[in-house]
Amino acid sequence: MQTVYFDNNATTRTADEVREAMLPFFGELYGNPSSMHAFGGGVAKHLAEARERVAAFLNCSPEEILFTSCATESDNTALRGVAEWYGTGTKIITTAVEHPAILQPARRLKAQGYTEVELPVNGVGQINLDQLRAELQGTKNALVSTMWANNETGTVFPLREIAEIAKEYGATMHTDAVQAAGKVPIDVQKMPVDMLSLSGHKFHAPKGIGLLYVRKGTKFKPFMLGGHQENGRRAGTENVPYIVGLAKACELATANWQAEATAVGALRDKLEAGILATCPNVRVNGDTQNRLPNTLNVSFEYIEGEAIAYRLSDLGICISTGSACASGSLDPSHVIRAMGVPFIAVHGSVRFSLSRYNTAAEVDYVLEKLPPVIKNLRELSPFGPDSDPTTFK
Repeated sequence: MQTVYFDNNATTRTADEVREAMLPFFGELYGNPSSMHAFGGGVAKHLAEARERVAAFLNCSPEEILFTSCATESDNTALRGVAEWYGTGTKIITTAVEHPAILQPARRLKAQGYTEVELPVNGVGQINLDQLRAELQGTKNALVSTMWANNETGTVFPLREIAEIAKEYGATMHTDAVQAAGKVPIDVQKMPVDMLSLSGHKFHAPKGIGLLYVRKGTKFKPFMLGGHQENGRRAGTENVPYIVGLAKACELATANWQAEATAVGALRDKLEAGILATCPNVRVNGDTQNRLPNTLNVSFEYIEGEAIAYRLSDLGICISTGSACASGSLDPSHVIRAMGVPFIAVHGSVRFSLSRYNTAAEVDYVLEKLPPVIKNLRELSPFGPDSDPTTFK
């Protein structure tokens, strides 16, 4: 049985070129870059070169790059670091559809005495910019944190406008750009953000490496203490093999993102059209005019998304019902609920997310196997167009 991997927003395959670039640092180049001897110094040179290549990907200075273990660490560092610098008078403004790596630390800060606001979204997952302005008016110290693109629906926020509003009111601006990397161009000289989080495994680097871009002059307190690494901003011996791998992934993304976006977008559109043509009572979630080229989130009415995912898994098809970081919960996705998806569809939401390694033949396979699965689940379901609507509440 073939495996069709359509869960690339959860993680991606490590590119062959990335793996090859990393291999020497698991063997002969194993020195600690912080060591004083020449052997460690030789590794430090590779680390510095990798930092320069990652900086070129973001169009920033190498010293503005802070390597972390993942975007979750980067997000926590940004929120907690800025909040702790300015104190409990800080107002943290985020959105109702953020990743748990933003929402959970923001809510903990609220419990510790900070002010926290989660802006609502409309039916396609976009915030009201006037509400953002209203929340910023009269604030002395504020941190605005919004994702660049949503991990579940692919909806792309108007980040430039959001960041410009934040700057207008003197707020620190952070963005979780995890899903944007490799799919849209990222240039921090053109995008007025102060901090930006990335995770390597979302764009063909390995798991366990991320970064936080920190614009020069941005105030924050380090989150990881215990060493001088990363210019005193993040303690811990640098993960050199993975940093080198991240740098290679950044180079590949820079060279290929536009062609990949076109090719992957065509596959996504084919998949979407096929689902809508063969499966009744289905809706597409998110902003279809402003979304990532690889992401399709759909709700199948009257059935459970978990059941769809399990049935497709038995057929070798890998999809998701939402964020991989919340997959242990049977509750409907907080993103889908925040968008006001009708109760007959909210539990039946699933996400297809593609990458450069997917093919048209795989899309055809999914379109062959999915409609019978949906039909069978609806036949087994006690719910349906004529059922008692209170059953869904």
